[in-house]
Amino acid sequence: MSKFRKKPVVIEAAQWFKDGDHPAVLKADAPFGWCPTLEGGHIVTPGDWIITGVKGEHYPCKPDIFEATHEPAED
Repeated sequence: MSKFRKKPVVIEAAQWFKDGDHPAVLKADAPFGWCPTLEGGHIVTPGDWIITGVKGEHYPCKPDIFEATHEPAED
């Protein structure tokens, strides 16, 4: 099997904790939110990161995965 490295792409992301923290997260049963994605909706829990993809789509990412795969970028 071949190995690949992800291309470095600067993304926008915001951490979600409650309703109103990100416009892409819809209200759900507290303390959870709901994020529609290209693959279907996902439950969002407090502390999840909401990532804006390269095509403007949004999707949630758990904090430990986000920390392992992302680092701050310069403006």
